[in-house]
Amino acid sequence: MPLKPRTRKSRRLTLIVALLLAASGTAVLMAVAFRSSIVFFVSPTDLVQKNERAGTSLRIGGLVEEGSVKRSGNDIYFRVTDLKSAVDVHYIGILPDLFREGQGVVAEGRVGADGVFEANQVLAKHDEKYMPPEAVEALKRAGEWRGDNQGGS
Repeated sequence: MPLKPRTRKSRRLTLIVALLLAASGTAVLMAVAFRSSIVFFVSPTDLVQKNERAGTSLRIGGLVEEGSVKRSGNDIYFRVTDLKSAVDVHYIGILPDLFREGQGVVAEGRVGADGVFEANQVLAKHDEKYMPPEAVEALKRAGEWRGDNQGGS
């Protein structure tokens, strides 16, 4: 049986279907790429309650617990608290100049198999009134916010 010549309408339909498939494929690839690069913020209380699995990329924030900073060469151990719960953090490297006990901090990294948060980046407050907005919200949810004199939102 001989093939029918393609009409203008069938060529247009084929082009539209091909463009829709390409656009769908691009959207799926973008969604996968974004999902792997998103880092969620959690408070120490959220981290303890949710019991995040090891290897999960997260950002935790709160206050550096008083008396918790221990240094051993380039290894630094400290605890981040929202005044309700605290999380042990391990960081290798040089801390920001403004890092100190009792001050606001955000650490980005992964939960280790032993439950210790392995930070690959530590961010400290940039002046005496600033606290990361995420940390302020975590303190408010924990009922431990001490007023707007601590900065944030």
